[in-house]
Amino acid sequence: MTTAATYFPESYAEARARFLAACADAEIAVEQRPNPNAGPEDEALYSDVAWIGPKDADSVLVVLSGTHGIEGFCGSGIQLGLLQSGLIAGRPNGLAVLLVHAINPYGFAWQRRVTEENVDLNRNWLDHGTTHPANPGYDALHPLLCPRDWSDAAIAESQAALDAWEATHGTVAFRAAVSGGQYSRADGIFFGGTRDTWAKTNLEEVLDGHLASAKRIGLIDIHTGLGPYGFGDRLLPFAPDDPVSLRAQDWFGGDCTDTPAGAHVNVADLHGVSLPAVRDRLDTDIFVGIALEYGTVPTPDVRLAVRADNWLHLHGQLDSPKGRAIKQQIRAAFYPDSRDWKLQVWERAEETVRLMYRGLTEG
Repeated sequence: MTTAATYFPESYAEARARFLAACADAEIAVEQRPNPNAGPEDEALYSDVAWIGPKDADSVLVVLSGTHGIEGFCGSGIQLGLLQSGLIAGRPNGLAVLLVHAINPYGFAWQRRVTEENVDLNRNWLDHGTTHPANPGYDALHPLLCPRDWSDAAIAESQAALDAWEATHGTVAFRAAVSGGQYSRADGIFFGGTRDTWAKTNLEEVLDGHLASAKRIGLIDIHTGLGPYGFGDRLLPFAPDDPVSLRAQDWFGGDCTDTPAGAHVNVADLHGVSLPAVRDRLDTDIFVGIALEYGTVPTPDVRLAVRADNWLHLHGQLDSPKGRAIKQQIRAAFYPDSRDWKLQVWERAEETVRLMYRGLTEG
């Protein structure tokens, strides 16, 4: 039986093929933007862009997948669902939809969060011509987070030291140190980069080229790995009194999480986040941008998977028992192989898109 769970792919290649086929079936033109790298099967990598609706639309809904590459499995499934369920075809008159499939195709294909530069794309959106933010907490923790040895004993030893640091400095400081973004260790996790990545530059070109005349923009950036299992939290990486947050809370009936009040680090402790940078870049009357974040496994398990994958690509062998186990580990952390999880994901996405439609046309 065909259900919403069938929207979700098993590989980057499958995801891209199905996205292109769905666009072709709907007679939607796709701009195929090649990434200079290849995938693990030597396949070509692309960020694909589909525009549906009037070219001069005042109101546009933007849906992004794959900011963190491996999270593209979820985002691609949602985008395919939007195309195949009729939700895009049934959008309000005059509203356009912009789908950007696989912003970070390298990370998607290789099942990594990061880009080919080992950069967390959601920490790369800042001015690299100025001094980068310091993160002394990360500097202190880097040898523990990214040890050279990845044996069971080494993992347990480093985890005990990390727990001790968190007990001493507090959970908020620990989260800020680990995931707030760091710019000193290119071989580390949550590295924001010291220059613009291909993925950032590519997305800037896409947004500049398609949204120059839009007056009302809603943006959904799809993520996984944070929060309760299967729940899609509408995160706002803006201050609670920011106009974006206030309007989003209105559009979604208060069913959004202001980042400072949520389970993540304070917005002031996050560096190089995309949504505030995109808002500042676009010359538009109304902008509402959310990260639609789906929970998977507990945060410590997610963090351990990220650390393991970083070690694997620096020091390990992909085609080895340990390498394959780590790839299974990180996939489970960001893309649970569960029909129920996928159905929950789709239900929340459908609701979110419908509310965005209403806000963009009535709010």
